[in-house]
Amino acid sequence: MRTVLETKNLYRLTRFGMFNSFLVREDAGFTLVDTNFSGSCDAILNAARMLGAPVTRIAITHAHFDHVGSLDELIRVLPRAEVAIGAREARILHGDFSLDPGENGKLFFGFKRVIGRIQHTLNDGDRLGSLRVVSCPGHTPGHIAFFDERDGSLVAGDSYVTQKGVVAAGVFNVFFPMPAWFSWNPELSARSAAKLAALKPARLAVGHGPTVTSPAAAMHAAVELAFRQHPSARTR
Repeated sequence: MRTVLETKNLYRLTRFGMFNSFLVREDAGFTLVDTNFSGSCDAILNAARMLGAPVTRIAITHAHFDHVGSLDELIRVLPRAEVAIGAREARILHGDFSLDPGENGKLFFGFKRVIGRIQHTLNDGDRLGSLRVVSCPGHTPGHIAFFDERDGSLVAGDSYVTQKGVVAAGVFNVFFPMPAWFSWNPELSARSAAKLAALKPARLAVGHGPTVTSPAAAMHAAVELAFRQHPSARTR
């Protein structure tokens, strides 16, 4: 697992060259955002140890297997760590795929059920240490992002990917179809991408791809493409 310094408060942990988790430095230790694939526990904890602080909190953007794969193992190893996920996504994390009234999207796939206890469920605007929770459904029904107002870092999960430039979830490209394939509701994804762009982050940190500094223009272009592909998203 490769460790990349993004800011004095943010470190990216990358496995297999394309799957990211993040360590956010707080006074009492690190908040780990997402847990990567199964089997990543030791590498994550070793990275935190090398950086000189324990993992005291685990925050999850969404329940896909490459973001919660090591969560149960980390819960066992770190029984005192606070664990938090979005309130809507918590149901999916525990295997409940029922839809709320008015929800619609693709059949659910790519999720991993977690049995460990979740102490906190999060809603839009909640605070988790230095991070502000931003609800951004679409890639999954309860997807959330985390905005660090200390330095403007946005940890956006899979609301965007940056492997082939900045691309919003739900956008299809024949040469890079994954953002469309793996997103539950592309119209919601487009609106959420616009909501995140409106935060004007200093850097965009995502689940797949490198972190992008000064991403405003690239995010705006990604949102415009998402709306062109899903024009009804503008009016809902």
